[in-house]
Amino acid sequence: MREHDVRTRRSADEFPRTEHLAWKIAEVAADPVAVLPETEAMVINRLIDNAAVSAASVIRRPVTVARTQALAHPCRKGAAVFGVEGRVSAEWAAWANGVAVRELDFHDTFLAAEYSHPGDNIPALVAVAQQLGVRGSDLIRGIVTAYEVQVDLVKGICLHEHKIDHVAHLGPSVAAGLGTMLRLDPETIYAAVGQALHLTTATRQSRKGSISSWKAFAPAWAGKVAIEAVDRAMRGEGAPAPIWEGEDGVIAWLLGGPERTYHVPLPEPGEPKCAILDTYTKEHSAEYQSQAPIDLARRLRERLIGSGADLDQIASIVLHTSHHTHVVIGTGSGDPQKFDPDATRETLDHSVPYIFAVALQDGTWHHERSYAPERAHRADTIELWSKICTVEDPAWTRRYHSNDPAEKAFGARAVVTLKSGETIVDELAVADAHPLGARPFARAQYIAKFTELADGVVESAERQRFLDLVDGVAAIRPGGLDALNVRVDPRVLDKAPTIPSGIFR
Repeated sequence: MREHDVRTRRSADEFPRTEHLAWKIAEVAADPVAVLPETEAMVINRLIDNAAVSAASVIRRPVTVARTQALAHPCRKGAAVFGVEGRVSAEWAAWANGVAVRELDFHDTFLAAEYSHPGDNIPALVAVAQQLGVRGSDLIRGIVTAYEVQVDLVKGICLHEHKIDHVAHLGPSVAAGLGTMLRLDPETIYAAVGQALHLTTATRQSRKGSISSWKAFAPAWAGKVAIEAVDRAMRGEGAPAPIWEGEDGVIAWLLGGPERTYHVPLPEPGEPKCAILDTYTKEHSAEYQSQAPIDLARRLRERLIGSGADLDQIASIVLHTSHHTHVVIGTGSGDPQKFDPDATRETLDHSVPYIFAVALQDGTWHHERSYAPERAHRADTIELWSKICTVEDPAWTRRYHSNDPAEKAFGARAVVTLKSGETIVDELAVADAHPLGARPFARAQYIAKFTELADGVVESAERQRFLDLVDGVAAIRPGGLDALNVRVDPRVLDKAPTIPSGIFR
């Protein structure tokens, strides 16, 4: 890997295009380096993971809205919408499938200087691959590039510090991944990356206060925009440049300003793209920084009950954790909505006090039951919930930013004080499903997650057909990727909410 210094440049400066970050990303995307076997295996895991969470979310209202919009754009040689027959234009398939993947906050993650859900790249690449009849091996190459670019941007450029949403890294990564998959030249990829970044920068208000369903739509929007950007670039259209480094560019006015230098690592020519191996999926449907606290709460429950203590004897719980966890999903956010039993599911998903209280009481976590209105309104839950707070601990913040995988941590130390004055302390650095956790996810766990979430949604024969196919995705010939679409039992789709008419019919 080579670290690139990225900073604002004056228009009068001599700054050749080959030094632009967008060009360097384009060169990475155009590099025909082979995909390592372990990297290909992880791509298959994430295809399974995305199908799992899409099955679980298929009749939720935001997913139904996006699917309804997409189906209003039929295209004979288009792409598939998850769960249903027929084909639509690729950008609309990416839109619908992107919302299905993201809705439950239940797929993969990578956290460094910035946050990300790199699995958000996959719906856009699959949609274009289906529409253009791409072979399976090229789809894999494109996904590998998209993960590489997003992870490297996340390592080097913090967006949330300046209240910019993390999908600003997703637009460029989708564009780069499409460039690899379609074997485009650096010039075309460069223009697409610039356009995609310019059109996908937005504020973090989508993840602040009362959080709406737009949280699920935002990544799908970035994928849709990136597809359109690549299409324009393939037709010879350019982009604002230099998009990151220009005097009126992203760094100068949206990020750290003219005095700030960012350091972005990218693979050297001929170096395999392996960033997907640094990412991790979720066992629980909740914001990633709550994964380890959920597991910690389950462990504490066993300890408390085993010692004869009732949960109603808890006087307070303080979670000592990183700055990121404290201010994003903890009490450091200053969001009273995080303690509101009438809050949206998306808000509760970003409330570690709520999540910790429910996991401690139930000893488990479920993507539907744990968020049900009647669950949030339980009197004993509200009482316990109000006793939980977070505080930033510099040691946990340092571990969050560590480059050493053995030290890097996304968890917390819980100090439980009982009404008797007794304190019980426990901590967990990484979730059980993390590669360094107690029960790391491997292929068997991805398949089990798919089987569980698709049960009652996708018939067993169709589940097995998909698993058999995806295992050999690299060998799928041109035109065969349509079979990656999982067909949902029509009786399940009949239960989807009725959506009012809009502009698209």
